[in-house]
Amino acid sequence: MTDLAEWTVGFDADDTLWHNERYFQMTQASFARLLADHADPADLGPRLDAVERRNLGRYGFGIKGFTLSMIETAVEVTEGRVPGAVIGEILAAGRDMLAHPVELLPGARDAVESLAGEARLLLVTKGDLLDQERKLAASGLGELFDGVEIVSDKTARTYARLFDRPDRSAMVGNSLRSDILPAIEAGAWGIHVPYETTWSYERAETPRGAERFRRIESLRDLRAVLGTL
Repeated sequence: MTDLAEWTVGFDADDTLWHNERYFQMTQASFARLLADHADPADLGPRLDAVERRNLGRYGFGIKGFTLSMIETAVEVTEGRVPGAVIGEILAAGRDMLAHPVELLPGARDAVESLAGEARLLLVTKGDLLDQERKLAASGLGELFDGVEIVSDKTARTYARLFDRPDRSAMVGNSLRSDILPAIEAGAWGIHVPYETTWSYERAETPRGAERFRRIESLRDLRAVLGTL
């Protein structure tokens, strides 16, 4: 049985501890309805995705960048003729997302509480600073973490900086691209907890044969897996 007192366990936030992507999907569906007279909904999704990716270096991750990308996409698909009322509805949708209640995923609270005080716990999330702080405060989990890191992106260098002993560290998250692969590259363990839907940017191939890779179906299984590392 692993002695967790020497371990650091990092948790992703969005779609690992609480729901997030589902609200982006709901807003994107509303966006498609707003522009139904100007663009085929089947084509609008890929166009918005392309604009989001193009803007990541400018706006970063999060709702504010997503909202700006929706506006930019609306301008593009209407060739600059998007009605002001539509822009207003897009902005209202962004504000609604920023005010949405935080809904914890099943097993999230128990998983964090069971490790608090035993292992060193870090929350490692990316996105808009104010929104991530808001969600953490609303989650009621903030005081259980020994540290909170809100970063612009998650890379192997990020995890090498955060994990003093990568061989005694694990990153828990839903994104193979951001949570798992760079943590493994940094020498830590990656514990993948798939979410119901994943933004295309965060998808990646499952690492085959990686010694430090584990997959669980729920955070309810986390402690048992940590005990085998």
